[in-house]
Amino acid sequence: MNEREAYEQKFKAKIDEWRAEIDKLRAKAEQADADARIAYKKQIDELREMQDDAVRRLGELRRASDDAWQDIRSGMDSSWESINAALKSAWSRFT
Repeated sequence: MNEREAYEQKFKAKIDEWRAEIDKLRAKAEQADADARIAYKKQIDELREMQDDAVRRLGELRRASDDAWQDIRSGMDSSWESINAALKSAWSRFT
């Protein structure tokens, strides 16, 4: 397996992990009172949008030439950091 394939697999696994974390947040939000549920839903929707963007970037990476994939990777790394930070922030608000 080359570096690109390993990165794709790692990013795909991270997307799956984010999906599971967002699902846990959604379940927790459903147990909250009505006002909190609205705020949680907004945050969860934002996380889903970020996750969808990560999935799009993964598709771009898969379609990129061998020479261009490193350029796409830097954007994906930025997305990775943003989603991780947003998830940590959401968990801190939900607890």
